[in-house]
Amino acid sequence: MLIALSLNAQTITVTEQSRSTSIRGLSVVDDRVAWVSGSKGNIGISTDGGTTWQWQQVKGFEQSDLRDIEAFSDKDAVVMSSGTPAVILKTTDGGKTWKECFRNSDQAWFLDGLDFYDSKNGIVMGDPIDGKFVIMSTTDGGDTWTSLDHRPEARKDEAAFAASGTTIKMTGKRSIAMISGGSSSRLFTTKDQQHWSVKELPILQGRSTTGAFSFITVKDKFVFVGGDYQKNMRKDSTACYLLKDGSMQLSQQMPAGFQSCVENLDKNILLSTGTSGTNLSTDGGITWKPIDTNSYNVCRKAKHGKLVLLAGDKGKIARLKP
Repeated sequence: MLIALSLNAQTITVTEQSRSTSIRGLSVVDDRVAWVSGSKGNIGISTDGGTTWQWQQVKGFEQSDLRDIEAFSDKDAVVMSSGTPAVILKTTDGGKTWKECFRNSDQAWFLDGLDFYDSKNGIVMGDPIDGKFVIMSTTDGGDTWTSLDHRPEARKDEAAFAASGTTIKMTGKRSIAMISGGSSSRLFTTKDQQHWSVKELPILQGRSTTGAFSFITVKDKFVFVGGDYQKNMRKDSTACYLLKDGSMQLSQQMPAGFQSCVENLDKNILLSTGTSGTNLSTDGGITWKPIDTNSYNVCRKAKHGKLVLLAGDKGKIARLKP
C-alpha cells in the first residue's frame, strides 16, 4: 500500500516546449543524457536530465520525420525517418555531423521503429512490402543494414505504427519481438531470426487506426497497449498482457483511452501514455489508473538510471517526478 500511495503522488512536469516539432523518438541514456527526435528533421539533446535542451535541424533532412532514435551516450546516436525517403542516420560527435547509413526512396517504404540489444546489434522494422514486413539488422552499430532472409508474412491491410518507436524490440542478441496493427493486431517472436511464432492479440483492431501501438516485457510476460488513435478516448480493449503459459488476457481495468507507448519503471510498475493522457499500473498491466490528462506520444525510462521522460506534439517534453 505504501508503494501505491507513493506512486499516486507522482506528477508529470513539463520542462521544455520551445520547438515547433512533433516528437515521437525518445531515448534516455542515463539520469543526465537524453535525446529526442521529431518532425522537420529536429533533434534535441539534454545533458542535465531533461531540464534544458540543445536543438538542431539535421542538415539536408529538414523535411524528414525522424520518428525513432536510439542513443548510447551524449555523443553516439542512431535515428530513423518514416516516410519518403526512408533513411537511417548516425552520429558519433553529439550531432555535429550525421552519416547517412541507409536510404530507400521507394514510396512503399515506411519505417516504424528501431531497437538495439547493445551498441553493435540493432534491428529496424517497416510496414509490409510484397506481403512481408520489412526487417533489417545491423551488427556494426548502425553503419550498415541488411534485410533478414526470413521475415513474417502480413495479412491484407496489416501494418505497424510509427507512433513511439516501440513496435519492435531485441529481447536477445538474435531474439526479436514485434507487434502489428490495422486489420489485425499480432505479436511476432523469433529466437534465431529464422523461425517465427505468431499470436493474436485481443486488443482493439480491424481498422487502419486501431491495434497494438507499443509493448514491453515485464518479468515473464508481455504487456501491450494501443487502441484507436482517431477515437482516443475510447477505453475498451486498449491494453492486454501475455502470460508465460501462453494465455492472453485483457487488462481488468483499462487505461483512460488510446495509448501509444508503454514503459517498465520498476518490476511490476508500468507507465503508459498517449494523446488521451498518461496511466500507471502497479500490478504489471492487470489494472491501470490515470495520473495525467495531457497528451504525449512517448515515454521512456533511463537505460542506466531512474530518469523518466515523456514527449509529444509541439515540442513538449516532460519529466515524471515522485
